[in-house]
Amino acid sequence: EVDDIKLMQCAACDLVRYCSDECQRDHRPQHKRDCKMRAAELRDEILFKQPEISHLGDCPICCLPLRIDAKKSTMMSCYSKTICNGCEYANRMR
Repeated sequence: EVDDIKLMQCAACDLVRYCSDECQRDHRPQHKRDCKMRAAELRDEILFKQPEISHLGDCPICCLPLRIDAKKSTMMSCYSKTICNGCEYANRMR
């Protein structure tokens, strides 16, 4: 807040603040390119955020870290390894 005016944040990039919708519309041509780049960075950060590392190691098939929640992995008795549910599902679909 500046001088008792509640500033609105850009919904896409969270980088700039505006005092009104009119101010945001007027500034849009200058802000558009930077806004798109920052919004893409934010999407990538969310998309590629790695899960928490567990003591279980990685899935031997897809090499992604096994989830801490044991319900999201399966012990395969044929070779005594724990694999992720995604690989177990893919195996059932073959």
